[in-house]
Amino acid sequence: MRWIAKAAAVTGTVLLMTAGGVNAVEIHNGSISEAEVLTTQKAWGDALVAISREYDEKGVKPAQDLAEKVIDAAYGYQLGPVLFKPTLTQEPQTFRTDREGALSYFVGHNPKYPADTGFALKGWREVEVKNAAILLDGEYATTLGKVSFTDKDGKVTTVDKSWTFKKDDEGTIRIVQHHSSLPYATK
Repeated sequence: MRWIAKAAAVTGTVLLMTAGGVNAVEIHNGSISEAEVLTTQKAWGDALVAISREYDEKGVKPAQDLAEKVIDAAYGYQLGPVLFKPTLTQEPQTFRTDREGALSYFVGHNPKYPADTGFALKGWREVEVKNAAILLDGEYATTLGKVSFTDKDGKVTTVDKSWTFKKDDEGTIRIVQHHSSLPYATK
């Protein structure tokens, strides 16, 4: 059986021993690369800008529809709870471990989350990610750094952000942890 595991590591195919013989099953390389992390972060920023533009041009319902697609494509809610702490949340709804809470944070208009004003609806036109560090660990990658958002008036808002990404069984990178906060300021 050792040769089966060794062959899988080399070829990307797992051989399963069954009563009827040997079956081959294709598997994906679960390791996340730095390039994949950077591409995923850029796609997240581009999606946030797209939601903002959709809201400005077509209104809240089209922006909500797009935000749902973005959340389903980018976040790992289908894998279980996502450890999401958005920038502008407060008790008792600080954390958004389910899809509904994330959607409300991005586009608001959910009576269950009355304090949400729609972070993605703030007129963002550019998002820039500056990682302080990237930790690659097999099917997981974690980043820590700053993200700057430029709105349609040119005002820049910068937040401290950490993300953890997981490559799912289909090879798609999903956000499974997302923490954002305003930088610490002394009085």
